[in-house]
Amino acid sequence: MAEPTERDPLIQKPTVFTDADSASRGEPATKQRLGPLEISASNRRGILAGIWLGTFLGVLTLVPTMMPSISSEFQKFHLASWLGTAYLLATCTFTPLYGRLSNVMGRRGANHTAIAFTAIGTVMCGLSRNMESLIAARFIAGIGGGGLFTTATIIVSDMYTLRNRGLVHGVASCFNGLGMGLGGPFGGLITDLLGWRAAFLLQIPLFVFALILIQYNIRYVTPGKSKGTMEMLKRIDYLGSLTLLVALGSPLFFLSARYNESLPWSEARVITPLILAIVFILGFLGVELFLAKEPVLAPGMLQQKVPVLVGASNFLVGACNFSVTYFYPMWFQVVMLQSASTAGMHLMPNSVSMSIGSLFAGWMMHSTGRYKRINLIFGIFPFIGTTLISRLREDSGPIHSWLSIIPLGFGNAVALHTMLIALLAHLPESHMAVGTGFAQLFRGIGQVLGVAISSAIFQSRLDAELRKRFHVPDAENLIRQIRRNSNYIRELPSEQQAYARDSYALALKTVYIFAACLTISAYLVRLPIPDQDLDKAHARQRAQAEARRNSTAEVATTNAVASTSTGSGLPTPEYPARSPTETETEPEEPAA
Repeated sequence: MAEPTERDPLIQKPTVFTDADSASRGEPATKQRLGPLEISASNRRGILAGIWLGTFLGVLTLVPTMMPSISSEFQKFHLASWLGTAYLLATCTFTPLYGRLSNVMGRRGANHTAIAFTAIGTVMCGLSRNMESLIAARFIAGIGGGGLFTTATIIVSDMYTLRNRGLVHGVASCFNGLGMGLGGPFGGLITDLLGWRAAFLLQIPLFVFALILIQYNIRYVTPGKSKGTMEMLKRIDYLGSLTLLVALGSPLFFLSARYNESLPWSEARVITPLILAIVFILGFLGVELFLAKEPVLAPGMLQQKVPVLVGASNFLVGACNFSVTYFYPMWFQVVMLQSASTAGMHLMPNSVSMSIGSLFAGWMMHSTGRYKRINLIFGIFPFIGTTLISRLREDSGPIHSWLSIIPLGFGNAVALHTMLIALLAHLPESHMAVGTGFAQLFRGIGQVLGVAISSAIFQSRLDAELRKRFHVPDAENLIRQIRRNSNYIRELPSEQQAYARDSYALALKTVYIFAACLTISAYLVRLPIPDQDLDKAHARQRAQAEARRNSTAEVATTNAVASTSTGSGLPTPEYPARSPTETETEPEEPAA
């Protein structure tokens, strides 16, 4: 930079930076870029197309209808639940980090990271040659899967006011619902026609297209301080993420070994994960409370009523949703002996109802500026849906078989949607990214434990029912074959086939009853959450943000005056003062 001359002003104007990279180098902006509320409608549509395509791919639920085919090829049906659990475990562990990464890397960089991990994991799934490598690939895909939803939520919150976010998030949830609903039929159809590997590999062009849309369109700036990337990366809670991963993974290994594989309590594979779970849960809490500068858990939110209740509701709703999603198609594929594609189609009403529920909730919040009443009315629907599902029989008619899942999807969509807005309305604007990660953390934990616990319940009940019915020679081997390979049922003699189908039916009903208990608990947890006027909440947030920016600007101006008035009174800084107003990274947020 040129040396100052006598003609230079004594107090230099702060320079506006357009991105985190130029800010970290001390380079001035070549032009001022627009904020998220000022971008054009076409630019906004391009951003939404990219992030919603990413979330669609991230939640594309292929595995439930593909599990029988995959596990039969590898002869490891007892490990099939890990295909879902590994993905959800990674999602739960790494999702909260994307709130921080959105501040560190910018919105575009964080979203690119999520897309890259999801795409790489998906390719590895299609190329896997054994169950273990497939489970590992699902874990890698899960590292990015949760980040797609979190970064999309943050980006939408950037571009819309609090009242309008409800409607836009409702449209976004349609893509989530489509991903969950179309995944089953798509996975089943492609599995029947081309094999399960093709169902993974055919997604890759869509990932590339989403990446291009995000790269081209996300160029807005957000308010905040210009901080060096390395400085902020050092503040990410890596130790907290690691302890959380082990704390959640250990119970999964315990449940799998004890109930899926029926190992005795004396086995090291049973008792060791249980001990590790206790140790690392305590370790995670210690790291979050005393060591982490920017905790994954955001312990401060645990001291506030609304975040705690929203987190508890998200946990229970996530557990209910995935308990049903992973075990609902199995009823039709194993008990009813339908094809994988037909079984997957039974998830379609859930997808449609989730999309309608999200749009309805968003429209109602946009119209009324409130969220509590619709939650009270429609939040009970999931309990009705799971109760209807638990009453399925082999001779149930098409109305019961196809439509009983609709109240579940509609009600849970309303609950999740209204709870996100309730949380964002409660928190200051500067905590938006951390709050989104906080809500997703508890939803992710619910999804992980929901699949793991429901799988343990299912396998335990299935084993007990099979042992009641099979007393033939070599019954132990026969029971093992039925549990590990659901397609083996089709090869059994008619009487034994009936016994096996009845056992599966009773085991699945137990899972559905478990889901019903979860969803009524979620409804009761949400009752104490207070209502708010969304317009007033948004005005309060903007006023708080403006006051904080003004305070920061005053400090920056004072520092600039001080730095240029030292020594002989001549300007001496090597670089101009930085502006606290326009960068692609948000301000360093306090540990919420």
